[in-house]
Amino acid sequence: MFQGASSLSLDAKGRLSMPTRHRDVLAATADSRLTITRHPHGCLMIFPRPEWETFRERIAQLPMAAQWWKRIFLGNAMDVELDSTGRVLVSPELRAAAGIEKDVMLLGMGNNFELWDKATYEAKEAEAMRGEMPEAFKDFSF
Repeated sequence: MFQGASSLSLDAKGRLSMPTRHRDVLAATADSRLTITRHPHGCLMIFPRPEWETFRERIAQLPMAAQWWKRIFLGNAMDVELDSTGRVLVSPELRAAAGIEKDVMLLGMGNNFELWDKATYEAKEAEAMRGEMPEAFKDFSF
């Protein structure tokens, strides 16, 4: 389970340095192999390869009515590997799709990560906090 937020910066080549706390888990469970693709909310999703394969199978089984969503998820997917220093290259195409230039937020979301442009994430989080709590949380106790 991946959780927590990390404020990070991409280097000049567009590489993300994966936080140390996640590297050992990724090495052990995914042989440091990841897949990055687009998320419909405007960020990127980063999956350990085994989790990606499960997600990919679910997407591939969707009916033809979902063909554009298949293209968004599968057609934009890039397979990458952590290098020896724990960095992963985020392609220029994916960075452009998510509006990512340098400063990012990496969020652990359970079995995968979300990678957001930092300013975009902060604006969307503030908007969500000002809004109503979703119905799913109405009976949830904190």
